[in-house]
Amino acid sequence: MRYELFYWPSIQGRGEFVRLALEEAGADYVDVARECGRGLGMDAMLRLMEGPEPDRPPFAPPFLRAGKQVVAQTANILQFLGPRLGLVPKAGATRLWAHQLQLTVEDLVIDVHDTHHPVAMSLYYEDQQPESRRRAQFFTRERAPELLGYFERVLQRNPGRRGYLVGRSLSYVDLSLFQIVAGLRYAFPKMMARLEPEIPGLVALHERVARRSNIAAYLASDRRLPFSEDGIFRHYPELDAHE
Repeated sequence: MRYELFYWPSIQGRGEFVRLALEEAGADYVDVARECGRGLGMDAMLRLMEGPEPDRPPFAPPFLRAGKQVVAQTANILQFLGPRLGLVPKAGATRLWAHQLQLTVEDLVIDVHDTHHPVAMSLYYEDQQPESRRRAQFFTRERAPELLGYFERVLQRNPGRRGYLVGRSLSYVDLSLFQIVAGLRYAFPKMMARLEPEIPGLVALHERVARRSNIAAYLASDRRLPFSEDGIFRHYPELDAHE
């Protein structure tokens, strides 16, 4: 099946968690808003969101079209793709556990976003800097250590004991934690320099994922957009300064 991914064309954002799964699996997919032509581009994405079809429209990107089915929300998309791409174990209870972990990843993503937009998405970062500094201090001192420490414990307690979070092989959750570590290294390098000795399993997982053939090829390609101050992971030195 050819998958159609709909996401903003100029940033990694939440769409990157889905891209990593599709790239790792070598799936046939098109990043619709990045392409030109009939049925492609930003207009195609907006039509699907705001037009008369489908009957169950997505609220916001990312969303995925597989045949006639449209699936939205990052964790929901990955739950849908996981079994189809071989990125989650077969057991139902384990799949539910993977989804639970992915929802916790989403909690962390929201926390990262709120360090630079704690008041309103409609305001520029420059309009909410005092609130951002306060929120970033909470994130770097309390929330990030708490959540990264949680994922480290999950990794160490996995009965598979092969360096993955779920089961005995790579899952979409591992790919998402790769993105989390990469993003935090960009946005909060001082914080990560302090925390990484406490999360050696996650650091090793990041390096292991980066070396996988399909992921390495993707990271070296122009399909992998760079981090920037327009996405979720933004490097504002003043938010990392108190480290």
